[in-house]
Amino acid sequence: MDQCFDIAIIGGGINGCGIARDAAGRGWSVILCEKDDLAAGTSSWSTKLIHGGLRYLENYEFRLVREALSEREVLWSIAPHIIRPLRFVLPHRKGLRPAWMLRLGLFLYDHIGGRKRLAGTRTLDLTTDPAGLPLQPGKFRLGFEYSDCRVDDARLVVLNARDAADRGARICCRSQVERAERSAGLWTLHLRDVISSERRTARARVLVNAAGPWVEDVRSRCAGLPARAHTRLVQGSHIVVRKLFDHDRAYILQNPDGRIVFAIPYERDFTLIGTTDRDFEGDPSKASATPEEVDYLCRAVSESFERSIQAEDVIWSYAGVRPLYDDGTSDAQAATRDYVLELDAPSDAPAIVSIFGGKITTYRRLAEEVIERLQPHLPKAIKPEAWTADAPLPGGDFAVEGVADLEQQIARAYPFLAKDHVSRLAAAYGTRAASVLGGAVDQRALGRDFGASLSEAELRYLVANEWAQTAEDIVWRRSKLGLRLTPPQIQALNQWLAESLGGGKIQQELRAAP
Repeated sequence: MDQCFDIAIIGGGINGCGIARDAAGRGWSVILCEKDDLAAGTSSWSTKLIHGGLRYLENYEFRLVREALSEREVLWSIAPHIIRPLRFVLPHRKGLRPAWMLRLGLFLYDHIGGRKRLAGTRTLDLTTDPAGLPLQPGKFRLGFEYSDCRVDDARLVVLNARDAADRGARICCRSQVERAERSAGLWTLHLRDVISSERRTARARVLVNAAGPWVEDVRSRCAGLPARAHTRLVQGSHIVVRKLFDHDRAYILQNPDGRIVFAIPYERDFTLIGTTDRDFEGDPSKASATPEEVDYLCRAVSESFERSIQAEDVIWSYAGVRPLYDDGTSDAQAATRDYVLELDAPSDAPAIVSIFGGKITTYRRLAEEVIERLQPHLPKAIKPEAWTADAPLPGGDFAVEGVADLEQQIARAYPFLAKDHVSRLAAAYGTRAASVLGGAVDQRALGRDFGASLSEAELRYLVANEWAQTAEDIVWRRSKLGLRLTPPQIQALNQWLAESLGGGKIQQELRAAP
């Protein structure tokens, strides 16, 4: 390779892909290197929310909450297929936070973020409102309902990468940066393809360290630089069970230990429950929900819902390691979710910026700040002003209220598709669903059916346009069909991918993709 780029980014999570998109859209040449699949780390193990963080108000993080609240409607407007409004029910529990405190917090939540489209807070009588039916009888009378948004977190990452690539960025998945050296006013990156073990180099004017939980490792091991800031690794675990209630609202449940747990409608037939907060040591890629965390989440829900759940009810569990900025607090739950940027830019050497902390909701604003810090070290941008707040992500070029219309358009163009299949395609691909389906006139034209409406045509699209290479990439990151496919079906999918990629045909399509 040994090509010279304006910006090299290490890390294929939401921050790295958001920065790649912003930078490519301003006219800079960009290379992004990720040692695994896109969103393989923390960015696919979140609570799947675009939210202000109601509980952060208790820690007086007003700037963070204000910024996150203002981003909800921005992100909804540019990606209405993968981001949808969601109403949250907050039951008042006697002996915990008093009702006046909840009212005050929700008043601030409604008014400090510039809310325009999302509905405001309302008070509920849980003895008569349908939201009270799944709860333990007689335990809750008063409740509050407010707005945030849900998101397909891994697809948000992939769509930012896809848009960056459409604007000229080079996305190099499964390419590990073994070391980065400053020489002759540039960074030289020594890369290794983790599949083929092929080695190559690339050069860049500036380096962005967006490696998430591995940010300190990249600074010290890859770039040979000590870190002035440090990360606090905090594990958050989630469980998925069969749906606990039939309506489309979520719950935010208070617990006696001061923590909160979400219970969220998920993938039509399930309920997502999380999260935990515990300090983590070890390899972040090996994180998994512990029996203690699963038991905690089951107890938290069982104390509020009429239907109790136990570990054997858990269909799927996952854990992610959040790379929080270490602010010295003694409580993992209270550690700040804000981000810190560390710029190292000697007058005689190329610059590097390292990202500590952050959350999915504020990724776009973080990208703007990174670009602002790096501008003095880069050539003049073709498009110097911020632009990502108004440009839809791939497939998101339709009105935020237009999901139903989009589904009708897809159903009319492809009348042989089942309703659930249409809804899934609209939610994943938006207006690009036609690129997945092509000119198919019947189900057979989509090729082999792998189960749960996953077709060969969709697989070819994901490999050629979204960097998918394994069954895990597809069933847990490009989709959540792992909740529905059987082990034999997933094995058949893996075999098809191995044969197709090994044969070279789809690899050639991938290299030819825009």
